[in-house]
Amino acid sequence: MSIQKNLNKIKSQLPEHVTLVAVSKTKPVSDLMEAYDAGQRIFGENKIQEMANKYEQMPKDIEWHMIGHVQSNKVKYMASFVSLIHGADSIKLLKEINKQAKKHDRIINCLLQIKIASEDSKFGLSTEVASTLINSEPFSALKNIKVIGLMGMATFTNDKNQVKQEFDILKSSFNELKAFESSNLKLETISMGMSGDFELAINSGSTMVRVGSSIFGLRNY
Repeated sequence: MSIQKNLNKIKSQLPEHVTLVAVSKTKPVSDLMEAYDAGQRIFGENKIQEMANKYEQMPKDIEWHMIGHVQSNKVKYMASFVSLIHGADSIKLLKEINKQAKKHDRIINCLLQIKIASEDSKFGLSTEVASTLINSEPFSALKNIKVIGLMGMATFTNDKNQVKQEFDILKSSFNELKAFESSNLKLETISMGMSGDFELAINSGSTMVRVGSSIFGLRNY
């Protein structure tokens, strides 16, 4: 099937309240433009330099989401245009995003990454650490970021029960942390679910899914 047909098929499966991030990492601009021409406006990349290159070449009404692990020293390359950073997992990183956002007179939206997977390779905070972070003075001093939700990545496994349990952990973290609100914190988004498990994620409360291979085909590494 074509990218357009894949995209339309996935969109037809999503409830109205769920946002689709088309994960376009490793894909050429021509593939992204096919999705763009089919109406897709939100793209997710996991390498800042690749995202910046695509941003330069593509229409400016696109929302770019950084979905990969973020190194602090690379934030400056996306601070002028990034719409949402999914993987904020430390006060150090949030401070750097804030610093770079300030240079561009912007407020950058972020999601806190919560560790829900059993795999050691996955990044993220525990709910307790996230709670301490958002209630800390260093966090309240950050005026150029806004934490608008949580993100989590389930274990890479065929065990649907395990994946469901991990998604439920993120939903309960969201419910717990949603009680806190401030000028730079209002939790509304739960980003979880990818090509193989987005339906499961939506049933567990996801409001944003990150779908790549089901739209664009297998990755080019």
